[in-house]
Amino acid sequence: MNSKLKIAARVLLVLISGICLILVYLVYPANPGKSKLLKFESFIVLPKGSALNVLDYLSVSDDALFVAGLSQGSVFKIALNADRTRVENTVSELQGSPEVHGVALVPSKNLAFITRGGINTVDVIDPRNLHLLQSIPVADDPDAILYDRQTNLIYVANGDAGLATLIDPDKKATVASIILPGKPEFPAVDSKTGILYQNLEDIDTVVAIDLTSRSIVGEWPLAPCDKPSGMAIDSENRRLFTVCAGNAKLVVFDLEKHRIIASMEIGGKPDSVAFDATLHRIYAACAAGNLTVISQIHADKYDVVERIRTHFGAHTLAVDPVGHSVYVGYASLFGPPRVAVFSAPMNKRVAESDHWSESALRLGSPHR
Repeated sequence: MNSKLKIAARVLLVLISGICLILVYLVYPANPGKSKLLKFESFIVLPKGSALNVLDYLSVSDDALFVAGLSQGSVFKIALNADRTRVENTVSELQGSPEVHGVALVPSKNLAFITRGGINTVDVIDPRNLHLLQSIPVADDPDAILYDRQTNLIYVANGDAGLATLIDPDKKATVASIILPGKPEFPAVDSKTGILYQNLEDIDTVVAIDLTSRSIVGEWPLAPCDKPSGMAIDSENRRLFTVCAGNAKLVVFDLEKHRIIASMEIGGKPDSVAFDATLHRIYAACAAGNLTVISQIHADKYDVVERIRTHFGAHTLAVDPVGHSVYVGYASLFGPPRVAVFSAPMNKRVAESDHWSESALRLGSPHR
């Protein structure tokens, strides 16, 4: 009996030790892993809202980084310096109802629009002082949001409702809705054509939407992508990038031929993706705990060059197209949430010997 008790006590001790190590890891995130391409600058520590703090979309403006505090309902504004190469220590906060998802900025009008999924509204604020101006009721589950300058419309992806809401920023009112064939996840606008592309996570497709006519003008499969999530567009090379939360992939879609031309393995549970057109890099934030860096060799060839260790739950990011900084939002347990700031030295180039992986699968024709 004594021997069995000793064994049980040792097993219990191992279990308790393991749980403690997991809690320490979740509460106190270490600095990101080493990178040949990015330099970790610092963490921006945000105000704590509750025991669990989960962040959602990040948006970069001329002078600030806006962060959506999903679980606590706050929108954070982090000041950037004049040349956008460094963040300041000034953090402002707009508190509100939980399940805040995204922030769409309209700089010319000094307006910002915020999706609040918990109460199904889009809040209108003044981004300079974070003052709430108005709340607009919308359909269920307002999530991703963007501003299209060409049509002067705010586009809202309503996930559970299976539709998109269009808002006139001048009237601060809903002007139309577009029924979608599936559950929308993330939209992106092609600057060349003005067409908006919306991926649908439950049917693994992407649709093209003409915001002028407010209608769907195309729909194509994204296989082998399972549950498409974040999305970005390279308008110059006519390519669309989407990460796939269901099978840890990133796929490249040809906007002219309407087909997948490359697919590659990335980190587990990818959620956000961003493209730096100057450096020809794709960044994907994966909730399993890494930041994947993909080099665009040319329009049809891509290589996964790094997987930088981040933290469990660090699933959202933004890239500054001017300063080339990369911002990664960290979730937290019992501690304050934070944003990891990486700089991208312009003299860094990817050599053939530095390739982390050769997992990009060529599916298309040779580069034109």
